[in-house]
Amino acid sequence: MPVPHQIREQINKLVGYLVEVGLADDQAFAFQRSMRNNRIQVTFEGSEHVSIALRNRAYGESYQHLVQARAYNVKMLDGALIQMMYEFAGESLQRHRLAFFPAPHLEEFQNNPDIYLEDTIYADMVARHIVPFPVRFDYNARNSRETLAHPLSHLTLGQYKNCRIPVTAPVTPFWFIDFILRNFYHPEWAERLPNRGDSFAKSILPSEQGVVHVVIPS
Repeated sequence: MPVPHQIREQINKLVGYLVEVGLADDQAFAFQRSMRNNRIQVTFEGSEHVSIALRNRAYGESYQHLVQARAYNVKMLDGALIQMMYEFAGESLQRHRLAFFPAPHLEEFQNNPDIYLEDTIYADMVARHIVPFPVRFDYNARNSRETLAHPLSHLTLGQYKNCRIPVTAPVTPFWFIDFILRNFYHPEWAERLPNRGDSFAKSILPSEQGVVHVVIPS
């Protein structure tokens, strides 16, 4: 299973890839931070501001705060923000928070519409009927095992308090970026991603497998 330095390196390779292919407008590379009790965080400058997105406030306000604080690993060309944060106890994963915040308005498209309208790869990024909403993969090894109510690894769509779709395992940076590129941009970008590396062990319960859930490839 991946350990802290491997997760840091994977994040930075992925950020570098997004810069290389021209999808990134701004970026902050990951670093490791040692904490008390043998805890290690893999995070980015500005990560202390991410909690703002969990508060009861309008999505547009949360997004603007994150932009102003540069609280992201990557700000995409269309304004979307990508955050990847992990915490380990030694080499054992304890938590992760992987989030995607689409821009509530397509400022770059409004400034340079011809660039996007002529390129089918950007079609979904600029479609006027698209309703932006945040996407977040969370994992917490210390969650109480409430049947179906709070899976250790889960997907949250939008800002719905009780939206916790079970996920079979913690999510590596590779599979997170692969998911974002395939579903919110264009599969072509995902096909060229750097090596995927190892996956984390399964954490899903049988009861969670009995309902709609997300499968992370092993």
